[in-house]
Amino acid sequence: MSLIPDDVIEQIRDAADIVGIIGEHVELKRTGSDYRGPCPFHGGAHRNFAVIPKKGMFYCFVCHEAGDVFTFFMKKLGMDYPTAVREVARRVGVTIPERGPTGPDPREPLFTAVATAADWFARQLRDTAAAEVARQYLTARHVELEQAYQLGLGYAPKDRSFLDAMKGLGLRDEVLLEAGLVVKRDDGTVGSRFRGRLLFPIHDVRARVVGFGGRIVDEGEPKYLNSPDTPIFHKGKLLYNLHVAKHAMRKAERAILVEGYFDVLRPVLAGIEEVVAPLGTGLTPEQAQLIKRHAPHVILLYDSDDAGLRATFRAGDELLRERLRVSVATLPPGEDPDTLVSARGATGLEAVLKDAVDVLERKIQILERKGFFGSLPGRRRALDRLLPTIRAASDPITRELYISRVSEVAGIRKDVLEREAGTREGGRGTGSPSTQPVPRPSSPVLLPSSAEKSLLLLVLEGEPWKARVLEAVDPEEIEFPPYRAVFEALAEDAPERLDETAARACELLKAEGLAGRAPDELFERAVNWIEARRLEREIAKLDGLIPLAAPEEQPELLAEKRRVFDALRVKYPRYKIAARRGRGASGT
Repeated sequence: MSLIPDDVIEQIRDAADIVGIIGEHVELKRTGSDYRGPCPFHGGAHRNFAVIPKKGMFYCFVCHEAGDVFTFFMKKLGMDYPTAVREVARRVGVTIPERGPTGPDPREPLFTAVATAADWFARQLRDTAAAEVARQYLTARHVELEQAYQLGLGYAPKDRSFLDAMKGLGLRDEVLLEAGLVVKRDDGTVGSRFRGRLLFPIHDVRARVVGFGGRIVDEGEPKYLNSPDTPIFHKGKLLYNLHVAKHAMRKAERAILVEGYFDVLRPVLAGIEEVVAPLGTGLTPEQAQLIKRHAPHVILLYDSDDAGLRATFRAGDELLRERLRVSVATLPPGEDPDTLVSARGATGLEAVLKDAVDVLERKIQILERKGFFGSLPGRRRALDRLLPTIRAASDPITRELYISRVSEVAGIRKDVLEREAGTREGGRGTGSPSTQPVPRPSSPVLLPSSAEKSLLLLVLEGEPWKARVLEAVDPEEIEFPPYRAVFEALAEDAPERLDETAARACELLKAEGLAGRAPDELFERAVNWIEARRLEREIAKLDGLIPLAAPEEQPELLAEKRRVFDALRVKYPRYKIAARRGRGASGT
């Protein structure tokens, strides 16, 4: 049997009349926007079974069976997934192309294992005494338990009951391990991956559960733990809640992108359903492409603190590369979508969404508020922060509008700005004059990677050093990739986001510690080096701008270069000698 392409399955699901199809087996009556009837799974005469057409799903409030139109055929008539899809396709008149590899999907045992685990975890949350801590946590977060059950949330107990249950159902350790449900210990035995956690099921585009996000509800670290990447779960290629939100996204012609699971749940429970979130990482190109399939406009609704703004603008650039329209909604200080909707409801959130502004305009607002446009050095640094967004804009009209706006606000000629925007993609040089690096002096005291390492060692020392470093240095200024990943994760208090290489680097840094070195001296030398490197980049950019500038503008640019060069020698007194050694006597 040929595998059915995902886009065809989407077409079939969208075309299916779930009320009509389930209505052939259940006597349904309209109740508001839903339809109710007796449950076909546990029986009884009461109308506890709901079909919700706008979500394309069914749910029983007693036995908690739930799913989409394909799941109904599988559970009611005992079909496997491909057969259920083909049966619905036949009813709605969609032809399935006979292409792709033949035979059963080799990943089917993994889908079965994760679906079985999801059902078991959901029953634990509903029925067991051990899950009381998770139920109390949900209540404290103002999530009604019945709502949590409808959403398929679950609980992973701390004991080995999960392993025993899966063994009793005939699931082998090898399959559980490949599905990311268990981990192998050093002694070769296996243990549950999720322990003492509230679990959020994560679905693929076919609405199949493929993994979990787990939130600790007692004591322990990390706060959030996702399934590892497996043959069926790739966290950089999925979005939480997309399987439901995509219908609302198409209708509303917008997607709302938030940071976390509860930030999704709260608006959804309030009736705003076009909400999705990445899975504990920065937005990836694949995730941006997923959004593009369902909506032309994205509103970023991240926290408004420094870490949230960094994540906002990184996500914005990814979305602009996909030619999406990108806006930023600004939350009140100290609020996130969860707390805002809890306090003010859907009306309060809609007011915030209504005031969303274009992502570039939001950057400009922040830079203006900080006074960047009041001086030449400030304007130069402002351009450094605005250029990546201009370069990310793949849509030519958006790019032209961005160039015009930045030209206006920064006082830079459009033709100069266009040349600068075209010289580097993604912040990497192409060899053009404006991006040739200035040879760096080799310090006998502190090499660049050593400076970056020193800053990380100080951050790992905790407060007050962490705050001082984060105030003095932007993550973008850490050039060694593993160190930058560690810096960003520590800045956002999210060590669980580290990949294997960065996690190992973090462990080595922790093991090294300050080793008796004076933190004040370490901080001053490291920050001076970072500032010197920043000034070097300014000189390189001025070297590129001077030949392109109008004659009347060149004296001002030359004076600015002399000022920057003098500031560089203050930060690094030996720079002039080292620079001339590398470039001849043209340092000034």
